[in-house]
Amino acid sequence: MIEAFAGNPDEWDEFVHDSDGSTHCHLFGWRRVIERVFGHECLYFAERDASGRLAGVLPLVRVKSLLFGHYLVSMPFLNAGGPIGSRDAILRLATHAAHLTGREGATLLELRSRQPLPVDLTVSHRRITVVLDLPPGEPGRLWDLLPAKVRTQVRRPLKEGAEVRFGLDQVGSFHAVFAHHMRDLGTPALPRGFFECIAETFPNDVWFGCVYLDSRPVACGCGFRWGSEFEMTWASALRRYNHLAPNMLLYWGFLERAAREGVTLFNFGRCAPGGSTHRFKQQWATRDVPLWWYQLAAGTRAATPSPRDGRFALGPLVWRHMPVALATALGPRIVRYIP
Repeated sequence: MIEAFAGNPDEWDEFVHDSDGSTHCHLFGWRRVIERVFGHECLYFAERDASGRLAGVLPLVRVKSLLFGHYLVSMPFLNAGGPIGSRDAILRLATHAAHLTGREGATLLELRSRQPLPVDLTVSHRRITVVLDLPPGEPGRLWDLLPAKVRTQVRRPLKEGAEVRFGLDQVGSFHAVFAHHMRDLGTPALPRGFFECIAETFPNDVWFGCVYLDSRPVACGCGFRWGSEFEMTWASALRRYNHLAPNMLLYWGFLERAAREGVTLFNFGRCAPGGSTHRFKQQWATRDVPLWWYQLAAGTRAATPSPRDGRFALGPLVWRHMPVALATALGPRIVRYIP
């Protein structure tokens, strides 16, 4: 039986931790983050067996605006979050979400998954993830396994005195670099409050790291530890320092920490196949893993909106020429509707 989850969050999280295919995106704390920062309606559904125990869960979020449309997404702004649990529970939860999509007039349902799901929905592989197996507890061995060109690029910012700093106190520096980088890309940036809320909600799971050069943050990253895996979810660098390759030191700093702490799989995060970001990640001797994003289109749109959509093509051109402070202030009002 499908129900709107009204139990204790600890019950939800315990089920998530014990389920195959679960990710950090499935944790109940994300509901607090999404509701508090963006004000979106969170529809958390559960399937219970005859004894009343959880058999499956689905965190679903409604993202609705006049400009971009009405979507049901699991999970917005993240790379996974689709239904997990028993095979039958996953199917029933997806069917329930599909019925809800039609009943409430949403134009698109998107269930984001790291693995194939037993559902009768169209699947998109427009995004992939890139991973690297790590020798746990042996950052020195990891360094030796990296391609020689990568090691040379990592040494370049080190020779200039750059250093990597980790900690929840890096949120401000992280967002300063992140917002500037997103402005340069022509894309609205997620608000600082989003990352502050993440740090407050998941202090033991989230890693914030920044590369500093002459006491100034020039590259930044944020990601999540989930069991034996770490995923770099957001990363940015200031273009004016590209010649020093601070982004290479940034990734090495995260890789080194992950290996030292016993992580066995480093996830470089999602990207578009064949794009420049994909090529950057491939140079670390990684392997590609498809993402399974299942969709039900009830209108003409076959994917969630993107600033690079043809009908919004003028937006990025204007955004790139906007003062950083103005873009940072206006960005959250737009990006909250681009899941």
